Amino acid sequence: MEEVVLRLKELLFPSIADVAVLSLDVNIEIVRVDAQCIADGAVCQVCGVWSNRVHGSYLRLPADVPSGGRSVVLQLRVRRFICGNSGCVRRTFVEQIPGLTRRHAQRTERLRSTLAAGGLALAGRAPEPASPAFSRYPSAAALCSGWSTHSQELFRASYAAS
Repeated sequence: MEEVVLRLKELLFPSIADVAVLSLDVNIEIVRVDAQCIADGAVCQVCGVWSNRVHGSYLRLPADVPSGGRSVVLQLRVRRFICGNSGCVRRTFVEQIPGLTRRHAQRTERLRSTLAAGGLALAGRAPEPASPAFSRYPSAAALCSGWSTHSQELFRASYAAS
């Protein structure tokens, strides 16, 4: 059984360390993945002090790229830590998983980069179903996003590069 879980983790999160897949439920329309971070602690984003004092946890539901024509629902349990630096302005902080999440994001990093690539292929235009770019990159309809989402992600990607 443990071998199956390790293979699932490699398929779903190939380049992401410290993530454990707790369960996977697949039906005709949806793939539901329950996962959590298994790192010993996290670093405060403000002061850089490492902490392993857990204050609490909650579920994050970031949107992810579709898989095999099915929507992927990622239920990610994240922990809130107490900052170890008594002088830090942030008393608690939430762990982020590099390559998967970022602070306040409602999409996974791979969905964000896919949307940016789609926006780049569309050159800021609304997608047309017959266009080659529309078939090469996941469509706006398949990703449950519209033209404005692609444009926003393209803008963010170009702004971050400069």
